[in-house]
Amino acid sequence: MPDLDFWYSIGSTYSFLTIMRLDDWCSEHDASVTWRPFNVRTVMSQQKNIPFAGKPVKSAYMWRDIERRAAKYHMHAQLPAPYPISDLALANQVALLGMEEGWGKNFTQILYRIWFEEGVEAGSETALSEALYRSQQDPRLILSRARSPDIVAALEAETLRAINLGIFGAPSLVVRNEVFWGDDRLDDALSWARVGHVI
Repeated sequence: MPDLDFWYSIGSTYSFLTIMRLDDWCSEHDASVTWRPFNVRTVMSQQKNIPFAGKPVKSAYMWRDIERRAAKYHMHAQLPAPYPISDLALANQVALLGMEEGWGKNFTQILYRIWFEEGVEAGSETALSEALYRSQQDPRLILSRARSPDIVAALEAETLRAINLGIFGAPSLVVRNEVFWGDDRLDDALSWARVGHVI
């Protein structure tokens, strides 16, 4: 079965639901997923898509929807979480560096817990440092490396790759260039990977 690429952006609220259940989902379905952080803010800015800013009714719905779905998955969350996050690019640069070195998935999961369960804004240096510390990484060293031109360029390249695939939001799963957007599309993506159509 081909791999599914999981495109996510730290700063995406709905990505919380996928990030926190993806390992169990993969075990249950014998699936393999590659985690691909990118900068969703860049994508949305290019598309002039500002989903929640200045839209209190839609924002209230988002938090209630996440609350309902989190309860369905038996996840704990203190909602609303601080939003939007301040340094979305840096958070995803850290995650991308971590993916290259093998600790990125763990860092991402821990950072989302800090954000959604402990109420610490995920783009803050406080949250990033704590997530790195809990991931057994040196926060000062990693944050410095994540700000390097190479990692900045790497995240920009991944974001361009996401745009070229037709990704417009997070979370998204891609299999054989087919895009499935949203936490509720995991099973559809798996069906496409296995049989080439949605069951």
